[in-house]
Amino acid sequence: MDKEQKILKRLKELAVLIKKHNHNYHTLDKPKISDQEFDKLVKENDVLEKKYPKLILKDSPNRIYGSKIKNNFTKIQHDSQMFSLANAFDDNDIKDFIKRSVKFLNLHNDDDFQYICEPKIDGLSLNLVYKNGNLISAGTRGDGFIGEDVTENILNIKNIPSKLKKDFPEFIEIRGEVFLNKSDFEKLNSELDNKSKFANPRNAAAGSLRQLDISISHSRPLKFIPHGIGKCSYNFDKIENYYDQLKYWNIAPNNLSKKCQSVEEIIKFYNQINQKRSAIDYDIDGLVVKINSFKLQERLGYVGKNPRWAIAIKFSAEKANTIIQSIDYQVGRTGAITPVARLQPVNLGGVIISNASLHNFDEINKKNINILDLVEIERAGDVIPYVTRLVKKNSKLNTKIKPPRNCPICKSNVLKEKDEAILRCSNTYGCSSQKIGRIIHFVSKKSLNIDGFGEKQVKQLFNLKYINKVEDIFNLEKFRSEIVELDGWGELSFSNLINSINNSKKISFDKFIYSLGIRFIGEVNAEILANEFKDLDVLISSSSNISVLENIDGLGPKAISSIIDFFSNKINKETIKNLKNHLTIIFIENETIDNFFSNKHLVFTGTLSELSRDEAKYLAKTKGAKILSSISKKTDFLIAGEKAGSKIDKASQLGVKILNEKEFLKKINL
Repeated sequence: MDKEQKILKRLKELAVLIKKHNHNYHTLDKPKISDQEFDKLVKENDVLEKKYPKLILKDSPNRIYGSKIKNNFTKIQHDSQMFSLANAFDDNDIKDFIKRSVKFLNLHNDDDFQYICEPKIDGLSLNLVYKNGNLISAGTRGDGFIGEDVTENILNIKNIPSKLKKDFPEFIEIRGEVFLNKSDFEKLNSELDNKSKFANPRNAAAGSLRQLDISISHSRPLKFIPHGIGKCSYNFDKIENYYDQLKYWNIAPNNLSKKCQSVEEIIKFYNQINQKRSAIDYDIDGLVVKINSFKLQERLGYVGKNPRWAIAIKFSAEKANTIIQSIDYQVGRTGAITPVARLQPVNLGGVIISNASLHNFDEINKKNINILDLVEIERAGDVIPYVTRLVKKNSKLNTKIKPPRNCPICKSNVLKEKDEAILRCSNTYGCSSQKIGRIIHFVSKKSLNIDGFGEKQVKQLFNLKYINKVEDIFNLEKFRSEIVELDGWGELSFSNLINSINNSKKISFDKFIYSLGIRFIGEVNAEILANEFKDLDVLISSSSNISVLENIDGLGPKAISSIIDFFSNKINKETIKNLKNHLTIIFIENETIDNFFSNKHLVFTGTLSELSRDEAKYLAKTKGAKILSSISKKTDFLIAGEKAGSKIDKASQLGVKILNEKEFLKKINL
């Protein structure tokens, strides 16, 4: 065999090997070799093809390499947004939830309320779309607006019919949870090798559903339980009526759901479910409470990404005792210095815990905590574990933990703001830990949502000086040759990261605002700003005008002060300028709403009788109005209830039209 024949033979062997390992990695999600070993095969193939171009195969790996990516599901847009639930952790949180609902609806009590309560399944959210009774699509939740199309993957799930029986609406979005029973999870894991085993049933359900090889999804015993409804061409009166219809269609809702009439009944049922949770053959992490009436749900509406008419009561926090081995400090993106206990590792709810937050130094002194003490730690839901109390003092150590005078990272001065127990590093734009924190926040799920770019990767690339600020992530390609040689990387991993970064470049305006990491600007305030200004340049030009910001309904003084500080900073201005070159920001278009108050500026004053002021504001916003906090020449209408104050006089002076409650309701078509 001559040299060329040997080279040709090796190229064919490499083609088979690379194709096989690509299939294992991308399709089966079960890599058999490391990235480094895979990269060696690719490099060997590249060297031979470069040296012997005449011998390049028709099915060369370089002609098909990269044609499949790990997350290459088609994106699917939901017809109506999928929201997430706010959390409650105790009886008082439930009572507060009901009080807020009563106040918002301007009722005296909750006598008119009925509640549907059901176990909160720890699974993967799914949106089923039926048109004329036929299943058209199935999509994961994604960011609430756009998910992944998994229609073909769910066709073998028994509780999801491809066609509904008669009496179906023309269009309906049925929402629920995909999960695995505990017994099925144990059986599945017993059939997998140690490297392929799943950590818990939720991960197993998600991994089984999101398979590029559809036959794998079909072979897994996935289950589905509906718990909600999106857009629908038919109006149901109550959740219980909707659930009855689901049963008729053979999409059985949770058989453990219960209708409750009072707070006391809810709490009693919560305790019952909590006691029997270990006997239930699927993982649950709480109880969902929903107001039964769809009419009341519509009136209550949403605040940010959470419905006002539902809440999830998380189960009691899991607790364990362990010893504090050391205490050190973390500096976050806002400069907050948090003391962290490094613990003797302990199993808490199936998770090995070795770190726990101590919150702040006032808490350390209050709990009298020190190194080598035996303490109780707690973990509720997805919350970071924290030290709750001292169990036993180590008598050998009598010294107190003293707060640092300088930042533990950059040695800058430490500040303590009024009314705050938290210490902060004063070096906002120079402290490396704050820089890292801002980058981690920028690439996180609620911001740009870049797959494969977690805290570990950010810290590694920052420490090696490949990134120094958020916009640097878009220039990583120029460091490809260096990064692929790093431990834990490789050509495949780096290519996947670049694909994820490129896929994240289209972002909604509210998410862009949130991604900037402005202090006191969470998801709700980011949405308020996006709805108010609808354009980045308008937001920037208005950010120094305190009177404009103070007139935005829902923004508090701390948020306003933070906005002014952020947009007046030269470094932040430069960052935004650079990000505009890399990102496509999707702005909210001015909707044409056929209503009297469309695009009008409203101010409310006094006490309303039929609606609460909060509901009246919410209703006006849904009709296209903008709500202002104070009267100005910009105001179109003052809505005046009983006992209206000085705003009426100011409105009269400025020639602003005044409407009473009846006139307002008539104009808004109620």
